[in-house]
Amino acid sequence: MARPRPDTGAAPLFATRREWSLESGGTAEWESRAARKRGLLRVRAAPRGPAADRYAAAPVLGRLRLLNRIVSATFTVGSALFVAGAALAELTAVGVVRCALVYLAGGLLFTVGAYAEFLQCVNAPGRGGRDDGLVAGEWRWWSYEPMRVDWLSALLLLGGTGVFGVNLLDSLLRGLSAQQIDRLVWTPDMIGCTLFLISGQLAVHEVCHGRVVVRVRDLGWWIVVVNQLGAVLFMVSALADYTQPATDSLVNVSLANWATLGGALLFCAGGVLQAYERPTP
Repeated sequence: MARPRPDTGAAPLFATRREWSLESGGTAEWESRAARKRGLLRVRAAPRGPAADRYAAAPVLGRLRLLNRIVSATFTVGSALFVAGAALAELTAVGVVRCALVYLAGGLLFTVGAYAEFLQCVNAPGRGGRDDGLVAGEWRWWSYEPMRVDWLSALLLLGGTGVFGVNLLDSLLRGLSAQQIDRLVWTPDMIGCTLFLISGQLAVHEVCHGRVVVRVRDLGWWIVVVNQLGAVLFMVSALADYTQPATDSLVNVSLANWATLGGALLFCAGGVLQAYERPTP
């Protein structure tokens, strides 16, 4: 018989931090990102005493490490391919199709990484049988938990990579009119960038617990902020990539390429930082 799913803090709406009293007299503090990424729970033996890190069981931590490696590697390499594609487009004359193929390879890696990120949310350890520890239920490939901010963020990120896939595939088509380019290539690009921006803002909400704060000692804060800045540059690139029907020319080709390159570098940095946000018991 499958175990019931642990409590991942889904209530109240968009809960990102919860605290409860322990039978031993102390308190436990759960943060959604720390639990999901590191399998970590903070426990205090007394209400105002020092906090001690307590981790989920070894098999759960092994699962978290594997997913974290996949997320880090795919976003790092995928972003590097976007950097290469933008550099080729701006600095060389290799051709539109070859640049599009480089982008497509990077986009495929982005999709794999986004799904691995989603699996982290779906299988995040939560409060289980013991009041002072984290447990994980049976492995799942999908879930429906719209009350969780991390789940929504990961789902929108996955949706954004899927829409980008449509954009990248359509960019291989030749002989399109300006209206067809805007409909088949530019519109999916804008939708994907918008989903990335909303996903990134939800991730910032999770780390900052719904407030506007700077947490320079928090690795998770740096990761979501760097990625959100990358999403902003991707949006700038999409806006500059609009084909004007009157002239059949882009708004600003160089701005589109350089903004893509800058955004990809930021996502690459976020992927590298992700490698260090792992369970360290």
